[in-house]
Amino acid sequence: MEQDEELLLAVLNSEPVIDGRRSDHLDGEPGDRLVRSWGGTGSAGERDELRRVRSALHAAIRSSDAEALTVLAEVVSPAVQVPHVTSDGLSWRLTAPADRLLAVQAVAAWSSVVARFPGRVRACANGQCNLFLVDHSRPGTAKWCSMAACGNRMKARAHAERARGRGRLSSADDAGDGRAQ
Repeated sequence: MEQDEELLLAVLNSEPVIDGRRSDHLDGEPGDRLVRSWGGTGSAGERDELRRVRSALHAAIRSSDAEALTVLAEVVSPAVQVPHVTSDGLSWRLTAPADRLLAVQAVAAWSSVVARFPGRVRACANGQCNLFLVDHSRPGTAKWCSMAACGNRMKARAHAERARGRGRLSSADDAGDGRAQ
């Protein structure tokens, strides 16, 4: 997994559902560690910008929400690519206000990942999950953030629903068998 994909998923998946309740991993010490691990300062303003970007990315990925795209455009508006010349050649450095730089990098990561994997950045198909995935499967049919967690749960639910459906059908058939025709 490339760094931009890792950053994107770190931001998208920083609000998981744990025991049926959303948890914000950008809060407190865990949030500070997460932000600093990506080169951020850990300031309250920086975390607020990341929350804003996370919310807009969730909406953009789930429904191509025009308002979310406007928020993302606003976040990246002060960003500038600055050339940096070294003995190895020319490279470009992204600059933005300190409290926005990591949020801008997250939006840039999203753009890069959706360009490389069109249609493959998606929300987990488990409606009770709030995580996202980048589908790297050959057929492009991955549905769950994790087969071990959500995939197994969803398959078990589907099996239970089918079994309940067969049970009702069998009961109806049994009731019909005893009737005189």
